[in-house]
Amino acid sequence: MTATKSRFGLDRQGMRHLGTQHWNQPIPVLYEHAIRRGEGELAFGGSFSVSTGLYTGRTPRDKYIVEEPGTKDTVWWGQINQPVDPERFASLHQRMLAYLQGRELFVQDLYAGADPAYRLPVRVITDSAWHSLFSRNMFIRPPTSELEGFEPAFTILHAPKFLAIPELDRINSDVFIFVNFAERLVLIGGTSYAGEIKKCVFTYLNYVLPARDVLPMHASANVGPKGDCAIFFGLSGTGKTTLSADNSRTLIGDDEHGWSPRGVFNFEGGCYAKVINLSPVAEPEIYATISRFGTVLENVVLDRQTRIADVDDQSLTENTRACYPIEFIPNADPQGRGPHPSNVVMLTADAFGVMPPIAKLTPEQAMYHFLSGYTARVAGTEKGLSNTPEATFSTCFGAPFMPRHPAVYAKMLGARIKEHGAQCWLVNTGWSGGTYGVGRRMPIAHTRALLRAALDGRLVGAPARQDANFGLMVPEGCPDVPSEVLDPRGTWSDKKAYDETARDLTRRFAANFAEFEPFVGREVKEVAIRPAL
Repeated sequence: MTATKSRFGLDRQGMRHLGTQHWNQPIPVLYEHAIRRGEGELAFGGSFSVSTGLYTGRTPRDKYIVEEPGTKDTVWWGQINQPVDPERFASLHQRMLAYLQGRELFVQDLYAGADPAYRLPVRVITDSAWHSLFSRNMFIRPPTSELEGFEPAFTILHAPKFLAIPELDRINSDVFIFVNFAERLVLIGGTSYAGEIKKCVFTYLNYVLPARDVLPMHASANVGPKGDCAIFFGLSGTGKTTLSADNSRTLIGDDEHGWSPRGVFNFEGGCYAKVINLSPVAEPEIYATISRFGTVLENVVLDRQTRIADVDDQSLTENTRACYPIEFIPNADPQGRGPHPSNVVMLTADAFGVMPPIAKLTPEQAMYHFLSGYTARVAGTEKGLSNTPEATFSTCFGAPFMPRHPAVYAKMLGARIKEHGAQCWLVNTGWSGGTYGVGRRMPIAHTRALLRAALDGRLVGAPARQDANFGLMVPEGCPDVPSEVLDPRGTWSDKKAYDETARDLTRRFAANFAEFEPFVGREVKEVAIRPAL
């Protein structure tokens, strides 16, 4: 069965001697192909369960950007944005095209960007049915009437079982993610982890949109009943998806957005939610998606008898995921657009347990924390880590996906905050009463209560005290939250241990920010966190 096919065929993209091509197939048909090909299995309720094998997360050290005249002076080169020359890209591209000859292929023509003024036509070509289903869920499905004339502006060529030759290609492993901005083409091979597809589109938009006066953001967004928009920056595990899916507000999107002169718009048409330890009580909207027809469960363990998903089982990975169309969230806005944000929230999961649960930020502090991108990881959030928290600073809350220098994005954010008078907040969803292993995770009910009070304006002018270590203005009280929760030092039984841990974290902040200090103005430098003498 072939759905609507674009006149801009694969032959125009250099692909020859191909096997059967499946164009823009809907979810039921992709299920049939995936089951026929043994790519996964049905789970209870109708979701489709897959295992990605060796790679259960992204492999940042295997991602490269082609260095050519257009990118030579515009990309922030380094350990994150590694260069590869055009000749090596061309060599791997030709071998990949040869590998795909005669193979069954699945093509999805999609959009990235809910605002038509900034929309990117994306084509995903893969030899895996379930990755085609993932792509169809994640991005915006064009009306059938637009498919025949669809012409991609960006293409992802995806072959998870095709391997690079490290010695020949002069790269780190047989896994590769090659991004070529000049040719508007990405090559992905050696890994089945679907998040690589999603993040390559994000990387491309992060490169091209600033030149069009759009700030790309690794952030979720929602709108309150009064039409007020809030955006939530945060790394994996900080609650970005969970907190934005609040049934009292309308969801715009859970992960990637643009802030244009027209307002905020979602880049995607779906959600890619982390589901480890998902609670049906605290996160009912997301929990309901794991047993729905159309959802892809990635590395979620199923009960062998009932096929019910066990969201508490992390034997395959802690990074278990559910990919579903955004309309599976009852309060989602199908238009994926919102007004200019009234509130900008930056989320951190501080496993050291020393940062306050909420603090009001000045625009300069917001730029500082945006450039810092702090959270902390522990063994419970990532394999290979000990029980000792590990500080993570990922600039712009998404360093692996930011091709331009972080100062480019930070200056755009600062300008928009000031232009639209947005209130800014730092919210800690991490530990209280002690570091990881001693204290406990901040109850989500407390975090939601703090956020609601911040977003509806109750905390804007509330009495506040300045935190002695981090210079943050912390409210002294909040409805539905015990007052002692707002003072992190007071929740520790060992006050000396708190003081030592807090000072150590301030030193980490200072060491990390040294890289960015030359690129910011005096006002941001003055609010930077510095260890006490």
